[in-house]
Amino acid sequence: MNAPPDREQGAPTDSFRPVPDVLAYLRGRWHVARTVRDLASGDEGQFEGTTEFSPLEGGGLKHFESGTFVWQGVPRPAERTLRFLPGNTPGTADVRFADGRPFHDLDLGTGRHVADHPCSADLYRGEFTVRDTDHWRTVWRVRGPAKDLVLVTDYVRAGGNFDDRA
Repeated sequence: MNAPPDREQGAPTDSFRPVPDVLAYLRGRWHVARTVRDLASGDEGQFEGTTEFSPLEGGGLKHFESGTFVWQGVPRPAERTLRFLPGNTPGTADVRFADGRPFHDLDLGTGRHVADHPCSADLYRGEFTVRDTDHWRTVWRVRGPAKDLVLVTDYVRAGGNFDDRA
């Protein structure tokens, strides 16, 4: 197994909630709060918005995220689309970019998963942790010649208490 991303601002090390079917767990609307720290420059940005996991024709989920990203004091609209397809093992997902390129696998059977995604000469290492039925987190550590970043994203199921983040 890969080593987890740096734990600064990372997921808590205590208990994780096992998720037997990642696609069933993710389905629905989530509130999203993300911090992006550039470790080289010291700059920090924030994203606030929503993510909707809706059924895809043929199976899987469309992940559509939209909101506002503030970088160096300048707010900008931001959005992205991913596809979460059924993985090779029941209950897992094969995460793809909107254009179909592979991104990473996702298996939350233990409540925690680490995945790598090489991007040119940089390496994205993500840790996914589930706290309970309404709260999960991703921590991406990006290292390489072009980037030195930590991205921490908290997801709270719509209707859940966002102030109850880990």
